Amino acid sequence: MTQETPAAATVSRAKKLSLIPLVFLIYFEVAGGPYGEEPAVQAAGPLLAIIGFTVFPFIWSVPEALITAELCTTFPGNGGFVIWADRAFGPFWGSLMGTWKFLCGVVNIASFPALGINYVQQAIPALESGWPRYTALMGFTLALSFLNYTGLAIVGYTAIILAVISLAPFILMSLIAIPKIRPHRWLSLGQKGVKKDWTLFFNTLFWNLNFWDSVSTVAGEVDKPQKTFPLALLIAVIFTCVSYLIPLVAVTGAVPLVQTQWETGFHAEAAEMIAGKWLKYWIQFGSVLSAIGLFEAQLSSCAYQFFGMVDIGVLPCFLGNRSKRFNTPWVGIVISTIIALAVSFMDFEDIIASGNLLYSLGMLLEFASFLWLRWKSPMLERPFRVPVKLPLLVIMCLIPSVFLILIIVIAKKFVYLVTGIMTVAGIGFFFLMNLCKTKKWMRFNVAQVGEDRPRPDPETGV
Repeated sequence: MTQETPAAATVSRAKKLSLIPLVFLIYFEVAGGPYGEEPAVQAAGPLLAIIGFTVFPFIWSVPEALITAELCTTFPGNGGFVIWADRAFGPFWGSLMGTWKFLCGVVNIASFPALGINYVQQAIPALESGWPRYTALMGFTLALSFLNYTGLAIVGYTAIILAVISLAPFILMSLIAIPKIRPHRWLSLGQKGVKKDWTLFFNTLFWNLNFWDSVSTVAGEVDKPQKTFPLALLIAVIFTCVSYLIPLVAVTGAVPLVQTQWETGFHAEAAEMIAGKWLKYWIQFGSVLSAIGLFEAQLSSCAYQFFGMVDIGVLPCFLGNRSKRFNTPWVGIVISTIIALAVSFMDFEDIIASGNLLYSLGMLLEFASFLWLRWKSPMLERPFRVPVKLPLLVIMCLIPSVFLILIIVIAKKFVYLVTGIMTVAGIGFFFLMNLCKTKKWMRFNVAQVGEDRPRPDPETGV
């Protein structure tokens, strides 16, 4: 009989996530509604924006979701992609994956309060800058962090309510827009004299349709993950893509194009043109609810990733403490919140670009881990297996990898600087933790450095 670890025992007593809350948690990990898709039209015009949100899910979202489903069901523990890289290439790469993905997550956490405030400032101009904006950002962040502290199950069920309320005005706007739609407007490549901004275009698509693997870090909190994860991801992919496309098609077809107006928050202005101020205010209110859902989902992912990194020995045991009252990883929540507050005052586009670059590096390592595990451990038990042989899997991963490299190439110098500093800090942190293990300054969940660290059997994965 194997002895259950304290962390596992704690998780086993926690209330597990079921299918429907998991679907909406994934939805808010990735999208949270059409809020934030508008810059794609500003960057490249209606036709390319519609094509982008139609085609990109097939070359990016579906492959990422399939890989997540296979690896989550194969290694159903908290930590997700950190575990995958660790099992494939060893502790250094697991730690580096943890650095990239964790920092990417907290950078994105910082973007969600900014996104919500960008919508609300149209009704309250004082929030555009200065201390009112900074106070709103800080208050928003701290209040939502406390909600996350109250439990993952609460976050999951809250996500259902938030999704229904925040999507309802877009459904109404799309229906009201039908008589006003002029199909020729969909064919526009943009206004004359307005240059294509490919950096903004691709960053917008990427930011709105990635993070499918973020939910992997809560795999240990899911009821029957081998069955629940694949179905939840399938439903979430369909639901997310439809929620982006319908309002985009409706608004671009019903509203005359003034390309420079298509900044983040324009959907609210379009709602006023189509139906009146009442719908504009509802969409602005919905944007706040969407930002809450996005924040909660991403913070959960970061906090449980932190907890998972403790489980596999990347971080010391004391950082894996859970709340006695709510059973949540409060240390991960606090650290994620502090870092998010530190970067929340960056420019919104720089926040998105920095998060995208960190995420791209992590995803390249994730694809490599997936392919390596398929090649080196073909007999590893996989409750869900992507039904494709290795050569086709390479092609499936190669196509989105080209896009990842494009995202890296088009980044600004400032984004390179921020990402480079974070990467160097992550590498230094790995060696610092190894020193702590060698000197036995802290307690870790794995063998000390210099001892034989248990690795999975290449055939069974055990």
